[in-house]
Amino acid sequence: MILKIRRVHPDASLPSYAHEGDAGLDIRSVEELEIAPGARALVHTGLVFMLQPGWEAQVRPRSGLALKHGVTVLNTPGTIDAGYRGEVGVILANFGTDLFKIAKGDKIAQIVVSPVVRADIVETNEIDATERGLGGFGSTGV
Repeated sequence: MILKIRRVHPDASLPSYAHEGDAGLDIRSVEELEIAPGARALVHTGLVFMLQPGWEAQVRPRSGLALKHGVTVLNTPGTIDAGYRGEVGVILANFGTDLFKIAKGDKIAQIVVSPVVRADIVETNEIDATERGLGGFGSTGV
């Protein structure tokens, strides 16, 4: 899978894998900003992805930011569709107790590129029974 990327900001860094075998590519900020506790912000990456048809890129949180600072991607996973040609932005939310500062070049999220399976939708009047049935949230215990 080849992912073409265009830099639309002079400070943009191409995404990169930190380790051999990693699923996620680290993506970085092109701006400095602060996110107050309880606030959220759109963080610019300065990148445009040119995904091939049949592929998507998922924007996911970085575990270190979540654990150490309470900062996560708000709409996780965010989806970058193959037809989107705008700048990739990351919506970060600060659920921590301290002001979170982002510097240019900081890793803010990770990108996972995945194939897309499109479903054929068929309307039906009958739903077959399963062992789980209607059991929903918390139905299997805490």
